[in-house]
Amino acid sequence: MSLPTDTGFAEPPLDYTPPPAPDARERLLRLRLVRSRRVGPATYLRLMAEHGHAEAALAALPDIARNAGVTDYAPCPEALAEAEFSAAKRLGATLLCLGDAAYPEALARIPDAPPVLWALGDLSLLRRPCVAVVGTRNASALGARMTRRLARELGEAGYVIVSGLARGIDALAHEAALETGTVAVQAGGLDVLYPAENAELATRIGKAGLRLSEMPFGLQPQGRHFPRRNRIVSGLSQAVIVVEAAARSGSLITARAALDQGREVMAVPGHPLDSRASGGNILLRDGATLVRSTQDVIEALGAATEPRPAVPPAVSERPVNAPRPPLPDGGVEALVLERLSVTPLDEDQLIRDTGQPPREIAQALAVLEMAGRITRSPGGRVALTGAA
Repeated sequence: MSLPTDTGFAEPPLDYTPPPAPDARERLLRLRLVRSRRVGPATYLRLMAEHGHAEAALAALPDIARNAGVTDYAPCPEALAEAEFSAAKRLGATLLCLGDAAYPEALARIPDAPPVLWALGDLSLLRRPCVAVVGTRNASALGARMTRRLARELGEAGYVIVSGLARGIDALAHEAALETGTVAVQAGGLDVLYPAENAELATRIGKAGLRLSEMPFGLQPQGRHFPRRNRIVSGLSQAVIVVEAAARSGSLITARAALDQGREVMAVPGHPLDSRASGGNILLRDGATLVRSTQDVIEALGAATEPRPAVPPAVSERPVNAPRPPLPDGGVEALVLERLSVTPLDEDQLIRDTGQPPREIAQALAVLEMAGRITRSPGGRVALTGAA
């Protein structure tokens, strides 16, 4: 066998089953194996299948590397793995190894299942049915409301909401499902709260929900890490719902991973002229399940569990009025443009969604109308120019 130069995302041996749950020493050795250079999920699975336990697999690595032409290969040092366990202890995190009883069963069945996961929070959420809700970082007001409704109502129906802790749709879904159960999958280390604006939300999820990461502590997420995170988001879930997403976006990567994993892919339709809806519309064209309401999701998947008690309206249905920081390139006008889409929106709803004073919104709309950026329609509704 030779060590691959990529992340090792390939099929494990067909006759392979995860080894039994390890003891403390074996857990340390497995973490060393996972953190060793050029050992991705597929390589890890093959090494464990061939050698039976992590100590023998680690011992074999230098010879395997030498046969592949790598002469200076050394496995991950034990001290590095011990330091990672120390960081986990400080945070209060738990290591889940493939084969553990607490390791999520649905995720364990995907070909490139993470050999290890760091977890912080309520592990019992992994035993409940999960649905992923993903989408753009630049959500429209309608997309935001749809996300909150889906996440809240699916949570009340017994589903755990999974997402990637990104700005926009992800954060809205987590927030709406915090009372009923949500899992946030991080692209970087479990102790790296990214993006910074979601740090407070991430802290609350770690206490009331669950945060997961396969990455080492302290790792700052980079572009190549997000597709790896996305496969976990879909792998945990029975279905992936795309609310708003561009044609080329991480949400569509998650949807493709879901299809590869045999998961249901669903999408909320959007206006053809809104770029934020293009990805979801493409998925619908290609056969994704159309989502108009929570009932569409439940009918497609079937009842998850006994319905949970409804969250009190004061918590679950309150409008999100907290002002958002203005965009770097400018003021209330930029904030209004971010919240609008080509689908007309009531001006009163825009005021509530932005949390800005009515006078400020009125002035911004006047400026944007003069600039030809928005269009007004009867009934006090506004939209980005280009709406039908």
